[in-house]
Amino acid sequence: MALHLYDTASRSVREFHPARSGTASMYVCGATVQGIPHIGHVRGALNYDVLRRWLIHSGLDVLFVRNVTDIDDKILTKAADAGRPWWEWAATHERAFEEAYTVLGCLPPSIAPRATGHVTQMVELMQRLIDAGHAYAAGGDVYFAVSTFPEYGALSRQKLDEVQQGETLAEGKRDPRDFTLWKSAKPGEPSWPTPWGDGRPGWHLECSAMATTYLGAEFDIHGGGVDLVFPHHENERAQSQAAGDPFARFWLHNAWVTLSGEKMSKSLGNVVSIEAMLRNYRAAELRYYLVQPHYRSTIEYSDGALSEAAQGYRRIEGFLRRAAQRTGTVEPGELAPEFVAAMDDDLSTPAAVAAVHNLVREGNAALDSGDDAKARAAAGSVRAMMGVLGLDPLAPEWAESSAAETPARAALAELVEAMLVERQEARATRDFARADAVRDRLLKAGIAVEDTPDGPVWTVKEA
Repeated sequence: MALHLYDTASRSVREFHPARSGTASMYVCGATVQGIPHIGHVRGALNYDVLRRWLIHSGLDVLFVRNVTDIDDKILTKAADAGRPWWEWAATHERAFEEAYTVLGCLPPSIAPRATGHVTQMVELMQRLIDAGHAYAAGGDVYFAVSTFPEYGALSRQKLDEVQQGETLAEGKRDPRDFTLWKSAKPGEPSWPTPWGDGRPGWHLECSAMATTYLGAEFDIHGGGVDLVFPHHENERAQSQAAGDPFARFWLHNAWVTLSGEKMSKSLGNVVSIEAMLRNYRAAELRYYLVQPHYRSTIEYSDGALSEAAQGYRRIEGFLRRAAQRTGTVEPGELAPEFVAAMDDDLSTPAAVAAVHNLVREGNAALDSGDDAKARAAAGSVRAMMGVLGLDPLAPEWAESSAAETPARAALAELVEAMLVERQEARATRDFARADAVRDRLLKAGIAVEDTPDGPVWTVKEA
């Protein structure tokens, strides 16, 4: 394969070769279902969805596992504060995340395992670690002994003498750097039986057990947000390799969505919910906004940036609708070489999207000059490229969802696009009086038209 990906462990861009011919295996850290999802949560899901689509396009069968952390300190605390059962609180918010993934066009995972369903595998992993001298039980808790694993810190570049797990020093814990694999039962909390006493799993243990259960001792890609590099992924890697599993061959990390320079998080109170975004923008426009930047680049959220991205998506959409109206049904065609090169270069979506807009400009110019064959070929290529990004405007899921969400806008769009085609045809024949008349009619109706290099873009004027 020509695909190269940035591996956090080696701090380098490496050529990707799957461990098993014809199949790519991916594990992505999913949601801790403590509350409703915001755009910071779903950014990573969209990034890895695009990677998955590109692997599929490259001819690979993709086993894609995205877990659900449904037992956690935060879940227990928030459920108790709300006076609701912890399992009901977790299930409610798990559904909210799944709905967000679906509405934003993520392919469903091969499996979405819950932590609470894999305690048996966690117990087995802890036993392997204890038998190998890498873990120990103390007072009903089980800890990983960090000093027994010489490569600890290699993923995150942490120095061993500076490691701080963020855990309290409990009785029986031999070293403050050791991290918890299993937490002993506390009154009123859920617990499961183990040879070392009743309790519940630690966060890091959960992912190691679930990843290897479904993908095997060695798999291709482990993904997650950059905030998970330490301690979560460092600890996953340590406990899995200490148990004898090669574990992930590539470690990928997406950057944050920030607001006023701060990571978007519930604890800071600076979140922008998916529901709030979809009141003003279509789901495809929000997806375009979140996948257009490189996955390793921070997105500084602003409404202006989102509005600009929505306009960019509409330019692509407008060209495809115009081409279809002029030339008939447009089927997906061949990918532009520039697009392929960009995607193979560590999933460089900014360059990939630029390749799309270049063809949109060429296609609009072809329509203006009456070269329908060239325009049709450009439209087919644009559809194919946008399909890889999960954003093909003419795909049924986007056309149908747009119509279902905003039937009035769908009807308005049909009428406006037809008038813009009429205007473009008038401009092509240098009948500028007729073109201006169409624009004036739209303006009088409250529709502003902006001519851009990618073609005309219309918006409803604010009252």
